[in-house]
Formats: sequence, C-alpha cells, structure tokens
Amino acid sequence: MAKAKKRLTPGTELKPKRKCCKSRPRCKRCPVTLERLKAMGFAERRTADGRYVVVARVPKRELKEARRK
Repeated sequence: MAKAKKRLTPGTELKPKRKCCKSRPRCKRCPVTLERLKAMGFAERRTADGRYVVVARVPKRELKEARRK
C-alpha cells in the first residue's frame, strides 16, 4: 500500500535536510524550500533545534511556488 503524503498544516514540524539535493521540483524538506516558506509567512524556524514549524495552512499554489527551481 502506498504511503499518504504529509500535508503542510499548522503545527507540522519539518526537519530540514543538511544539503539540497537539487532535484526538480525541490522536496518539502529542502532547506531552500523551507526558507522560502518562511519568507512567505507560512513557517517559522525554531532556534533551539533548527526545525521549521508551519504556522498557517500552505495552499497548493504557494507550495508549488516555493518548490519551483
């Protein structure tokens, strides 16, 4: 059975990967994608452990824009 994809809803925690894999489109855990979501106001970075927390529901169009290369 296929695994369901994780939606980016408020409260979701994401641990960024160490290095971008430079694939197209970028993955959700890519540090570049998470920084773009932070700039758009959809995520915040916790300084204690470096994880990102989604603060608002990320619309599909905005997520595609953040993952675009």
